[in-house]
Amino acid sequence: MAEAVWSADAGEAVYRSRDPVRNLRLRVHLQRITSGNFLHYQPAAQSGTDLIDLATFRPQPIASGHRLDEDEEEEVVIGWQEKLFSQFEVDVYQNEAACQSPLDHQYHQEILKLENSGGRKNRRIFTYTDSDRYTNLEEHCQKMTTAASEVPSFLVERMANVRRRRQDRRGMEGGILKSRIVTWEPSEEFVRNSHVINTPLQTMYIMADLGPYGKLGYKKYEHVLCTLKVDSNGVITVKPDFTGLKAPYRIETEGEKQELWKYTIDNVSSLAQPEEEEREQRVFKDLYGRHKEYLSSLVGTDFEMPVPGTLRLFVNGEVVSAQGYEYDNLYVHFFVELPNTNWSSPAFQQLSGITQTCATKSLGMDQVAYFCYPFTFEALFLHGEESADALLEWPVLYCEVLSLDFWQRYRVEGYGAVVLPVTPGSHTLTVSTWRPMELGTVAELRRFFIGGSLELEDLSYVRIPGTFKGERLSRFGLRTETTGSVTFRLHCLQQSRAFMELSSLRKRMQSFLNHLEGFNQQSCVENVLEAFYRARRRMQEARESLPQNLVIPSETVES
Repeated sequence: MAEAVWSADAGEAVYRSRDPVRNLRLRVHLQRITSGNFLHYQPAAQSGTDLIDLATFRPQPIASGHRLDEDEEEEVVIGWQEKLFSQFEVDVYQNEAACQSPLDHQYHQEILKLENSGGRKNRRIFTYTDSDRYTNLEEHCQKMTTAASEVPSFLVERMANVRRRRQDRRGMEGGILKSRIVTWEPSEEFVRNSHVINTPLQTMYIMADLGPYGKLGYKKYEHVLCTLKVDSNGVITVKPDFTGLKAPYRIETEGEKQELWKYTIDNVSSLAQPEEEEREQRVFKDLYGRHKEYLSSLVGTDFEMPVPGTLRLFVNGEVVSAQGYEYDNLYVHFFVELPNTNWSSPAFQQLSGITQTCATKSLGMDQVAYFCYPFTFEALFLHGEESADALLEWPVLYCEVLSLDFWQRYRVEGYGAVVLPVTPGSHTLTVSTWRPMELGTVAELRRFFIGGSLELEDLSYVRIPGTFKGERLSRFGLRTETTGSVTFRLHCLQQSRAFMELSSLRKRMQSFLNHLEGFNQQSCVENVLEAFYRARRRMQEARESLPQNLVIPSETVES
């Protein structure tokens, strides 16, 4: 006899289905594995022979009309929450005096109907549904580990007492909450009582009575073949998994006479007919169409377009962080300056803002304050004929970093400015800042104790002020000190009819983009010159801070 191959993987499997669970059908095949199953029956022996034929071992009919081979092998198709009575339940519920609950009386009536119709069809395979007493006991006595000396914890006991099969209950709409949603200071007892997961589930057990022939109906011979759990989201948990192409599962009974059983579990749910699938697709299509119409009614059918020859700029920004400053409790005041020529913004648009005060935290060698402060604004650029050959100017973002102490005194920590990105998309910009300073110990003591320090009357003086009309802007005598940096995250969008139209307007937009390219090059040149100017200023400050008897050649400083 060849060695039998068994499936060792008895773990649970999880499936998700959009169909109603009532359409689920399982086929369970149970068979006893004994030596008699492998014997080949032979014809009856000739008369007069002294040998005992194997034909004498053929199963004989019994009083109930069933044969022994029917008792050793059974196949049943079971639906979801379909009740198949065991021999033990038949013996109990036949007596009406043993019925206590309404469910017991219902089972009593069903068993009487079965007896009148010829008896139950199943013999060894039966089921326990979600309403049976066995399901409650099984959930209550379920162990968390395989240890024989396991002691259940408080959480296990609490979870065992939770009835997780009440998904028919629905909360009343418009009801008033009787408890607070958030408990800010939970007690230890509150945590112990509330640490319970209550997931609505429905459970079903497929069982087998593996008792010896003639001893059916004893609890000690009941074994679980399969456990099914379904939640309200359509998630089906099967333990063990469907057999499919795998080898059958095995059960080895204990007792005086050890027996070996094998069984398979197959999903035999009927497939949807093409007409039903087509009808379902039509229903989904109609549902999606109605939902699309509803969204269109909320958004509107008219897409707002800017005036011809106008570029609309949307900026969704965020003040991310500030780092490298001397004092704690920082906040940032920022605003956007639009060039005077051809730029405008809606009357309701706010082009300035101020963040919350944020304490700093250590990140490496720096102290960083994370603001995560969002802002948004909109601006319009009108591309006129008179500005065709002029140099294009772009909006500038100015920022001022201040600190606040315990006595509500503020100090200026730095000023900075950055030109908004010309190209649309996501950009992360780091703005280096500086602040005016005074020489001498008295100024530093006043800044430390009183909080007063030099400030700019006009923040646009960080770059070239919009009100400046001269040829040269002199900053002679202004002493500054480099401080920290502010990080901005900007998401820029541009909208214009010229992006989609042809002919002359497209040519005009091409000229506009050329201006943008020239402006971008100009910005790069300005950044290089500004970096060179800062490096030279730092070298000069370092030279002034050296002792007077130490002389550095001027060529070194210039380089």
